[in-house]
Amino acid sequence: MSEKTILIGTNKGAFVLRRKAGEWSVSGPHCEGWPINHVISSGERLWAAGGSEWFGAGVWRSGNGGESWTLAKLSDGQMDEWARGDAELAGYIGYVDVGPAPFASDLKSIWSLGRAGNRLLAGGNPAALYASDDDGESWVEISGLTGHPSREEWIPGAAGLVLHSIVTDPADAARLWVAISAAGVFASEDGGESWERRNRVSNEEGAAGHAHTHPAAGDGHETGHCVHNLVRAPGEAGDLMWQQNHHGVYRSNDGGRSWSDVSEGLPSRFGFPVAVHPHDPDTAWVLPLNGDVEGRFPPDASAAVWKTQDAGRSWQRKGAGLPQSGCFFTVLRQGMTVSDTGTGGAVLAFGTNSGSVFLSEDEGESWQEIARHLPLVLSVEMG
Repeated sequence: MSEKTILIGTNKGAFVLRRKAGEWSVSGPHCEGWPINHVISSGERLWAAGGSEWFGAGVWRSGNGGESWTLAKLSDGQMDEWARGDAELAGYIGYVDVGPAPFASDLKSIWSLGRAGNRLLAGGNPAALYASDDDGESWVEISGLTGHPSREEWIPGAAGLVLHSIVTDPADAARLWVAISAAGVFASEDGGESWERRNRVSNEEGAAGHAHTHPAAGDGHETGHCVHNLVRAPGEAGDLMWQQNHHGVYRSNDGGRSWSDVSEGLPSRFGFPVAVHPHDPDTAWVLPLNGDVEGRFPPDASAAVWKTQDAGRSWQRKGAGLPQSGCFFTVLRQGMTVSDTGTGGAVLAFGTNSGSVFLSEDEGESWQEIARHLPLVLSVEMG
């Protein structure tokens, strides 16, 4: 069994799972117990995004695989206000005042991370996109998105107005996509200077899909604005995209300019993550939950990942190794990931709000639990 690293963001810090000689070990919590919404890596360099009203917002970075971390604070939190006015409290919590953070305190947390060439990107709550050209040490806001004409129409989802998906083109750093709950998909062809909102349903027969009454459902001509996760197919198929939103699974052949509903055959239209195969744009995986107000757990309390190999025309249930009864966990929007095996295949992993991490090394056909009793898992990525 090969060595493998899995990066975990939780509500109590970042964790790193490593497999050596067939045995899994866990290190953490890192980042001083901050809520960490997303962790990504490039070799031994790691970045962890997070924050809260107490901590403020920030991005932690490590240059040694997670052994040590440095914080780039983007906004101050209640902790800063209290500690600056109370020396005793500051001493008790070990607070070091490094001066005011560069962005206003209404930036509650950093929700997502991505890379566009050598530039590091971060999505915030409330929705805004930030960029760093020095590996996360300093940050600027990409004002083209914040100033979009539709901004006043953006509606916060249950977790707030969050920019949770950052999608880039490895061949062209100027091409960017983001997803915001609840505003939809936005795309830029010029590195973030200008943005186009891309929520339109395609004109193909039957593409209008399922009727919805949710406030962010769209009007029959658009997909639901409450996107939960957005991913892009690899390589030359890069204008092919998938999204799981509040109301179903959708697929786009044209970079998000139009979307087709491919939810038929799934046990539920509601879910959070979606993953696409590293080499086959027609193969994807989702993890349906029973519904928005029904509890947000697997249908019939029986866990399964659902897989398509024909672009969503049909779906197959994959539950081997997962709990098949009495299962009430939730897998959140950044809680499932896929990685290239290096030999043309795919490895998948997902984490649950009950603190388990499951791994599949046969493209989702079967699963094994590789960690349990972690804090609530907010994100999973493979290093």
